[in-house]
Amino acid sequence: MAKQSIGLIDRMAQRAALRRWGTAARAAPQADLAVLKTQRNQARRLRHQLDELLHVAEYRLALPGIGSDAIAAPHDSDWVWRPELWTGPLPEPGAASVESGAQLGHEVTLFHDCQVSELTLRQLRNTRAADLSPFGLRMDVFRFDGSYLSLAVDLPPAAVEGLTRSHLVRMDCMVELESPLEIFARLNVKSGPNTEKLVRELPLKSDERHVEFDLAYSKLNEKRIDKAWLDLIFEGPQMNQVVLRDLTFSRRLRAEL
Repeated sequence: MAKQSIGLIDRMAQRAALRRWGTAARAAPQADLAVLKTQRNQARRLRHQLDELLHVAEYRLALPGIGSDAIAAPHDSDWVWRPELWTGPLPEPGAASVESGAQLGHEVTLFHDCQVSELTLRQLRNTRAADLSPFGLRMDVFRFDGSYLSLAVDLPPAAVEGLTRSHLVRMDCMVELESPLEIFARLNVKSGPNTEKLVRELPLKSDERHVEFDLAYSKLNEKRIDKAWLDLIFEGPQMNQVVLRDLTFSRRLRAEL
């Protein structure tokens, strides 16, 4: 649909209409009843159209803007990021009977070892007042005959540029669960032939749903860092629905003691 623009003639017509209805409203107490009846009918039809416009406009303008980069990260972060799945619409918003290795966008990949996949994934438009990200991800799991289920998120090159063992890497998420579930986050940083792995359990019973990885506890070779990714691991996911409303990453230097 072509974009509509408000030109000079449209603005003049709008001002004329406002003047007309303003004059009619001021004259209503003394207006002829036949004229007033006609104006009332016209006003009701106009109000119906205006109410419809306002309803749609209030809904759409309340949504997080597509491409929004608003991220609640620590103020001293030197890098923040939200994957594209939570930022903009994907060409393929979802799939059923998802096979292991299926990708959603360029950064998120689903892995599992089910013999028969009864998993569905779908990108959702966020609509809540608390949402900062325009989109979310819903995962429905029915019968699950595998031993593991994870979402791998590839971090961009900027995540490891200048990364040191003095850094804290943080993941924040907004998650909704149909039934209780354990979720673990595993940060993987590849340096040369080795991959450092740090695991944290997501504190789902807390309002602060974030985890931090202190790289001081790793054997990271700072001079040979190639890439990093994060695995979200779901324990016992059968007959459950998981909605990841938002997923963001940041990093900052640890305060020196």
